[in-house]
Amino acid sequence: MVRNSRGQVSEARSRLLATATRIFYAEGLHSVGIDRIVAEAKVTRATLYRHFPGKEDLVVAYLQGVHEMEREGIDKALAGGLPPADTLRAIAKSIAEGIRSAHFRGCAFLNAVAEYPDPKHPVHQAVLAHREWFRGTVTDVLAQVGETPPESAGRHFVMLRDGAMVAGCLSDPAEVCDAFLEGVEGILQRR
Repeated sequence: MVRNSRGQVSEARSRLLATATRIFYAEGLHSVGIDRIVAEAKVTRATLYRHFPGKEDLVVAYLQGVHEMEREGIDKALAGGLPPADTLRAIAKSIAEGIRSAHFRGCAFLNAVAEYPDPKHPVHQAVLAHREWFRGTVTDVLAQVGETPPESAGRHFVMLRDGAMVAGCLSDPAEVCDAFLEGVEGILQRR
């Protein structure tokens, strides 16, 4: 990562990532070329390649940025001091708010893995790492609710979330979110 003399991430790198994040999420990964990102970020190709050796490196950095944003939101819910069941509800409500947002276009990670299906590819690996973290985090919260092993409930929560992320693009987001939140309540009741 290139930093300036004060140890901060370079402005050009920040612009490249902000531009890539906006365009990749809105239009997809393969459909957006390097020339467009360079033009919209107002940098040269040499600047792009100084920060990211190839397009896939930029895609991985984009996914890492999305991961960090999601992690910050979940960390906020975890630090809220709520009982574990309410913490899980807060996480679910945050997901529902994202689905209801004006520019929602599905899950950045599910979208990325659809374009990079090879499990050995670095983009696919970034998606798997995020999903492992998310499932682990949700499972850890569920372990504090009820007596039974939480792994199945954690997988169930992730599957509900995945379905809501996909359905939120295809049908009425309000209905999708209601069904998702109802499903989360069902998980909690079974715990």
